Amino acid sequence: MKIFNTLTGRKEEFVPLEPGKVKMYVCGPTVYNLIHIGNARPMIVFDTVRRYLEYKGYEVNFVSNFTDVDDKIIKKAVEEGVDSAVVSRRYIEECQKDMAAMNVKPATVHPKATEEIEGMLELIETLIGKGHAYAAADGTVYFRTSSFKGYGKLSHKNLDELRSGFREIKVTGEEGKEDPSDFVLWKPKKEGEPYWESPWCQGRPGWHIECSAMSRKYLGEQIDIHGGGEDLVFPHHENEIAQSEAASGKEFAKYWMHNGFLNIDNKKMSKSLGNFFTVREIGERFDLQVLRFFMLSAHYRSPLNFSGELMESSKNGLERILNSVDRLRELREKAEEREASREEERLCRTVGELRTKYEEAMEDDFNTADAVSAVFEVVKLANSTAGQDSGREYVDYLIQTLETLCAILGINTQRKEESLDEEVEKLIAARQQARKEKNFALADQIRQKLLDMGIILEDTREGVKWKKA
Repeated sequence: MKIFNTLTGRKEEFVPLEPGKVKMYVCGPTVYNLIHIGNARPMIVFDTVRRYLEYKGYEVNFVSNFTDVDDKIIKKAVEEGVDSAVVSRRYIEECQKDMAAMNVKPATVHPKATEEIEGMLELIETLIGKGHAYAAADGTVYFRTSSFKGYGKLSHKNLDELRSGFREIKVTGEEGKEDPSDFVLWKPKKEGEPYWESPWCQGRPGWHIECSAMSRKYLGEQIDIHGGGEDLVFPHHENEIAQSEAASGKEFAKYWMHNGFLNIDNKKMSKSLGNFFTVREIGERFDLQVLRFFMLSAHYRSPLNFSGELMESSKNGLERILNSVDRLRELREKAEEREASREEERLCRTVGELRTKYEEAMEDDFNTADAVSAVFEVVKLANSTAGQDSGREYVDYLIQTLETLCAILGINTQRKEESLDEEVEKLIAARQQARKEKNFALADQIRQKLLDMGIILEDTREGVKWKKA
């Protein structure tokens, strides 16, 4: 298996620190609003990486944080007149709903910044003790970039060049910096902001220190894979490396993976351009399985262009796969219980070759685009060779192959309508029971709930029937 390592700028053979185990950290969202489709891409990409590693037999410890204290969260809380914790809790819950709808598995651990302050303070104290950080007169603690010789190795930026890019006049509030390239580890509180006690001042952590402290706590000083969006390479991930390696004296992460940018109709996503979409908004137009399928139709490192037309194309492609699985399941019910014929054995070998082709694509830096192409080849073969006279062994093998390959991509081959049917039937039964007990208010509430779900009830002589609005 080869992974493109941002650190070295080339594909490298994947060799975990510990055989059979993978320690993986992926930067999560700042929870001040509903997640947008730009947030969705790394969630889907690295969930798929995790799924494939697990398919190959690795035990994956997957950590992805929630930044739940931040200027944007505080601003939102002030606007609403509530505590910032109210805002962050609300949007963590909403984020988890969207992740579930995109079939993104929960992380092994989802640490929250506000619950990991102690670890951040310990890490900062270690950095100060080793001469890599210092406290200014106002209590702000800065990382001394000049003390870390490897600074810039991930983004391939030279520290002197970085310094020249900074304004010569220091930004207000940064008068205590020794060097304009130094960055904040801890900052003093402002009026009305949440704060924590520290040896330097009452305040809160800088953004970069969060991930270093959380990764250190839940995965140890060294990890296998660190992932995130391309926009995080500098300064966030560069600063993570500096903090973590300056504190431990060890290489922080062996492999750095970054997904490419997401554009909307060939333009950068921006609220000012009116092309900013939340996952929830897309979910009103498309099943979010379609969004996931769309995201995986391109290589994760490539820039990806989002449009309604491309989503429609992905919807049709996904439907083609699901229709094939549906047809195979129907055939299995009628298929003859017998050993595979010689022709079916030959076809099974062809299916096996396509599965190998799929795995080779995934092992070449998780090339999901080529992996999806292999799935379509299996679909084409199934549609042209499986019929009424097929044996159950061959049909089962096709179903099992498509289910497995789709599951690695996080695509559920069980249609959602089936789970909807079950939910609707349960609500109808509850409504019937309410009517039987003459609890007509409850019966009306259930009818309204079904209507809100887009379900219309019809009371007929044969009983209650329903249809989609």
